[in-house]
Amino acid sequence: MKPSLSRLKVNMSGLLAFLLLMSALLSGCSRETATEASAAPASGKEVTLVIGAYSIVKDAMADILPKFQQEWKAKTGQTVKFQESYEASGTQARAIIGGFEADVTLLAMEGDVDKLVKEGLVSKQWRDAPDGGMITRSIVALGTREGNPLGIRDFTDLTKPGVKVLYPNPQTSGGAQWDINAIYGAGLKLSEEQGQKDPAYAKAFLEKVHRNIESLDKSGRASMAAFEYGVGDVVVTYENELLARIRQGQKYDVIIPKYTIKIENPAAVVDKYADQHGTRKVAEAFVEYLRSKEAQTVFAEYGFRPVNEEVLKANESRYPVPSGLFDISYLGGWDEVRETLYSKKGIWYQVLAGI
Repeated sequence: MKPSLSRLKVNMSGLLAFLLLMSALLSGCSRETATEASAAPASGKEVTLVIGAYSIVKDAMADILPKFQQEWKAKTGQTVKFQESYEASGTQARAIIGGFEADVTLLAMEGDVDKLVKEGLVSKQWRDAPDGGMITRSIVALGTREGNPLGIRDFTDLTKPGVKVLYPNPQTSGGAQWDINAIYGAGLKLSEEQGQKDPAYAKAFLEKVHRNIESLDKSGRASMAAFEYGVGDVVVTYENELLARIRQGQKYDVIIPKYTIKIENPAAVVDKYADQHGTRKVAEAFVEYLRSKEAQTVFAEYGFRPVNEEVLKANESRYPVPSGLFDISYLGGWDEVRETLYSKKGIWYQVLAGI
């Protein structure tokens, strides 16, 4: 049977995007068929907004979307329906490039949005939005079994013999790149303690941690699922993911390393598709709403560090700032990181190859 999906251009190069969207629809992320959704006129009483997001934000979005629906209905009289797809950030970006026609995207890192910019899907001015286009922040943290039986205190403890470590695969997961950046950056900080900032020392430190890797999963959410299934001793992940799972009843100890990286997560209108679908007005309103006090409060409840200063101040006791916190600029910015760490001859691939 050949599906009729007006918003999905299926060809050989777009087959991955087709499969991702079908998976999202069939898994219950959207309760309507794609044909029914695309039949709703954007200027009528009903509009459908297609969301392509990274996996870790899914739980918070379950609370945020109904709140936006209520606000938009009250302001305009128009009913918003959503199609939602949640995947590892890199996978989601590739799906949108491949033909998944998302109106709005929420991704793990700005580099994934930049991929959409290069393909002419997102405006080069997306960073001109408040907070540089970011809607949430977090830090890389460590999750251990309840009671922290191995006494994990920092990234250095992940190099010890017999400690089984989990983090996702940076080829598919934006979260994994944040994890690798944090470990590599911690190595740079440790080298500075000994006299100078030394990339060779940082690479060796990353190698020592990676020797203890137990599982490389496709996304941060998949790593958490593996950990909860009983795999490994320590999971390297977003602080917000650990706090969200604790909120749902899981038993973790959350360890904040002295040296770790500040995570910033962007959202943007996918201009090409929003214009094509006639959804720009509601798409821009939705991205703006994600920075509202109401939405930021929800993000905070799910463990994200808010970009809204009022909400952040109200939650500052929940989010201690480690003394050695650094951001992506400490590693030279994303362009430098992509070249140094994740290019074909970069440090990460040298670590994988044992070079």
